[in-house]
Amino acid sequence: MIRVRMAPSPTGYFHIGSSRTALFNWLFARKNKGVFILRIEDTDKERSKKEYEDDILKSMKTLGLEWDEFYRQSERSGIYREYLEKLIAEDKAYYCFCTREDLEAERESQTAAGVAPKYSGKCCVLTEKEIKTNLEAGKPYVIRLKIPAEKVSFDDMIRGPIEFDLGLVGDIVIAKNLDEPLYNFSVVVDDILMDITHVIRGEDHIPNTPKQIALYRALGRPEPTFGHLPLILSPDRSKMSKRYGDVSIKEYLSKGYLPEAIVNFVALLGWHPKNDKEIMVLDELVDEFDIDRVQKAGAVFDIEKLNWINRQYLNALDEENLTEKIRGFIPADWKTNAAMIEAIKPRLERLGDAAELLHVYFELPDYDGTLLFWKGEDRDTAGILKKLANEIETAGDRFDLEEITAKIMSLVPQDKKGDYLWPLRVSLSGSKTSPTPFELLAGLGKEESLRRIKIAIEKLGK
Repeated sequence: MIRVRMAPSPTGYFHIGSSRTALFNWLFARKNKGVFILRIEDTDKERSKKEYEDDILKSMKTLGLEWDEFYRQSERSGIYREYLEKLIAEDKAYYCFCTREDLEAERESQTAAGVAPKYSGKCCVLTEKEIKTNLEAGKPYVIRLKIPAEKVSFDDMIRGPIEFDLGLVGDIVIAKNLDEPLYNFSVVVDDILMDITHVIRGEDHIPNTPKQIALYRALGRPEPTFGHLPLILSPDRSKMSKRYGDVSIKEYLSKGYLPEAIVNFVALLGWHPKNDKEIMVLDELVDEFDIDRVQKAGAVFDIEKLNWINRQYLNALDEENLTEKIRGFIPADWKTNAAMIEAIKPRLERLGDAAELLHVYFELPDYDGTLLFWKGEDRDTAGILKKLANEIETAGDRFDLEEITAKIMSLVPQDKKGDYLWPLRVSLSGSKTSPTPFELLAGLGKEESLRRIKIAIEKLGK
């Protein structure tokens, strides 16, 4: 059975890059009827925070990426110690007591000799007595893995054959001590014990892969199949970084992007379906997903594409659902109606835009009366507004967009649309830019519309 894992570190908010890795692993598991594991890698005690772990869990659930099994590395320290002791007992790893100054001097010496710097392995030959003496004296140490001077290769699912020369690496540090394993060690032990068959992750992990393969072999287990996803790039093709809160899932949700739109967008970062369809919900993505269609080149993050996708999902919502989602983004005392929602829907790119688009219905700004003049000229503007007010007064109780549009347009001369519709729109909105006067009338209702027209007439001193 295919078993994959998403293994984030809770050292920052869950970001776009992590969501893409999680999504591709989740899709690969669901497509192949496999198991999707979430493993929180929180062995970095100084940088790991519960608020970040909570954000990871909440974000993944919000995106619909539910996991089948859950683990937390901080609860597995005894397991790592057991495997460290095993490697030391089998003479595959050893205590290294070299100080920082020792290592720096060694590097400088190698560089001066024109040799690529790597650890010389001098602590590898310490006797048991020397090791015991150093440990009893409380001398600081790390644990290093013996790296064989050989070439390793693996067939990457996305990039094809990749080869490394381990002889250039030197004996790597796999733990600060018996109780503080480092990333490469703990991740391999976990992947072995969790029977991970495929490791799908970002290409920035490629340099870790040969070190991890060496660990698999030292532990006597075959390595999984690896697949390294292309980097996500900023529009200027620089690497995206989770240090920018702007790319956290939390931030995008707070701006009013729908979870399903984010998932849809993220799926297209470095992958595309056979038919190049762009709008796909999770079930469709599962059906379409094929890891062979993941590209090698970096995927450019295009905010305009995300906005476009989000707009498609917003436009597909009915009035009731859209109203419900908008509530969290506008003042609690704003009571919207169907006409308002219908008016702003085509202009709505994110739910976070709703307050700006709706404010015209709830707040009439103070404005200069001359703004009511079409093309800056007073063409009996007050008289026209009075005619329009009288017509609105006689409108029926329905007062919907269709009825009020027909009623107003029956009064407006074909050659004087601007003379009538411009002052009507300004009187209702107090602004040069707003929805159409008909959308304003339908949203405001008869009573509020007449009140605002009366204010406009008073501004004209009539």
